[in-house]
Amino acid sequence: MPSRDVAVTRRLAAFFALEDDWSRPMPPLGASDVATGVGLEAIGILTLELARSAGAFEDVDSPWWVIYLVMSAAALPLVWRRRFPLAVAVYLATHMFVTGVTMAPVMGQLSLQICYFVGLFSAMAWGRSRRTALLVSGAILAFMLSWLAWQFAVGSGLQQFVDENDDAESHGFLPPIPSVVLLTYVVNVVYFLGAIVGGQVAWRSARQRGALATQAATIAAQSDTLRRRAVVDERLRIARELHDVVGHHVSVIGVQAAGARRVLDHDQAAASDALGTIEESSREAVTQMRSLLGTLREIEQDVDGGSLSGRAPEPGVDDLPALVASRNDDRLTTTYDVVTDRDGGPGRLPRPVALSLYRTAQEALANIVRHSTARRASVTLRVVEDASTPYAEVEVLDDGRPRSGTSGSGLGLLGIRERVASHRGECDIGPRATHGFRVRVRVPLRGGEDGSAGA
Repeated sequence: MPSRDVAVTRRLAAFFALEDDWSRPMPPLGASDVATGVGLEAIGILTLELARSAGAFEDVDSPWWVIYLVMSAAALPLVWRRRFPLAVAVYLATHMFVTGVTMAPVMGQLSLQICYFVGLFSAMAWGRSRRTALLVSGAILAFMLSWLAWQFAVGSGLQQFVDENDDAESHGFLPPIPSVVLLTYVVNVVYFLGAIVGGQVAWRSARQRGALATQAATIAAQSDTLRRRAVVDERLRIARELHDVVGHHVSVIGVQAAGARRVLDHDQAAASDALGTIEESSREAVTQMRSLLGTLREIEQDVDGGSLSGRAPEPGVDDLPALVASRNDDRLTTTYDVVTDRDGGPGRLPRPVALSLYRTAQEALANIVRHSTARRASVTLRVVEDASTPYAEVEVLDDGRPRSGTSGSGLGLLGIRERVASHRGECDIGPRATHGFRVRVRVPLRGGEDGSAGA
C-alpha cells in the first residue's frame, strides 16, 4: 500500500506539473477577454430576468437591480481572468460564498455557476506557478466543501428538505436525507474538480504548444547553422580544388617552360611542343578556375535554395591516365597501372571517392615535379570489391629525394589528409624505407563514406 500511495502521488504531481518551472506567457488584455466578460454579463442578465419573471426569486428580499448588480460583479471581472487568474478565482469564490449566504436562489442560477466555473478553470489554466495555482484552487475546493458541510450540519439546508418532504418515503437503497447529502457532495465535487482538472489540461496543452514552438525555433536556428556550415564546407572544398588545379597546372607550365628554354636554340620543334603544352595547360587552368569561382559566387543562392547542384563537372579516376601522361617528359617518366578484382571496378566508384583519388594523385605528382629529384614515378589504382572490407586505393611512388630550397606550404598534403578523413579512410604519406617518397590513400567503399564527403 505505501508504494501504491507513492505511485499515485507521483502521478498526480506529474499531471499537475509541480516540478515544471515553465510559466505560461501573460497575454495582453484583448478583445476576446472583453467579449467573454460582456457576453457572460448579457447572458446572465437575460437568464436572471427570465428566472425572476418565473418567480424563482420570491424568497429574495433584495430589489431586482441588486440581483443584476450581483450578476455584473461576477461576470465583468472575468475580463481579467488571464492576466490575474488567481486573484479573480479568489474573488469569485468569495462572491459565491457571500451570494450563497445572502441570496442562495440567485447564487444557484446557471449563469452565475458558469462564472464561478470559468474563474476556477482560469486559475489552473493561466496560473503562473503550478504549485501556487494548485494550492489556491485546492483551498477554494476545501472551503466550498466545508461550507457545504456547515450548511448541512448547522444551517438550513436539511431543515428545508425536511419541511418540503415531511412524509417522503425512501424509494432506493438509502434514506432520503443521506441521499440528498451525498448527491449534493457528488455534484459539487464534480463541479469544482472538473474546473480544476479542465484548467490543468488546458495548461498542459499550452505547455505542449510552447514546447513545440521552442523546438520549431531551435530547428530553424539549427537549419540556419547547417546552411552556414554548408557554405563554409563548400568554400573549403573549392579552396582545395583551386589549390590542386593551380598547383598542378603551374607545375606543368614551369616544367615545360624550363624544357623549352633548354632546347630553344638547337631543337625548335621540341620547344614548340613545350610551348603548346604550356598554352594548353594555362588555358585549362583558367577554365577550371573560372568554373570554381563561378561556383563560389553561386554558393549563397544554392544553399538558400536547399541545393548545391551548381557545381562544375569534376574529374575522376577515368581521368588518371591523361593526368599521368601529362607528367611524362624528358626529366620524369611516369607509369599508370590499374589493379582490380572485378571488371569495371573503377567505373563503379562513387563520384566523391573518385574525385578524392584523382586529387590525391594530382597533388602527389605536382609535388614530385616541384620538390623532388625523382626520375621515375608510378601511379597505381587498386579497387578491391570482394574483400571483407571493400576499398579503393591510389598509390604514388617516386625514386627521388627532396630538392633543396623547394619546401612547400604543406597545404596540399593537408588537403589530402582532409579528403581521406572525410571518407574515414587511411592515409600513408612519407619517405620510403629504401629511397623515394610514397603517397598512399585507401578509402572504404561501403559504410565509410557518407555520400557527400570529399565532394
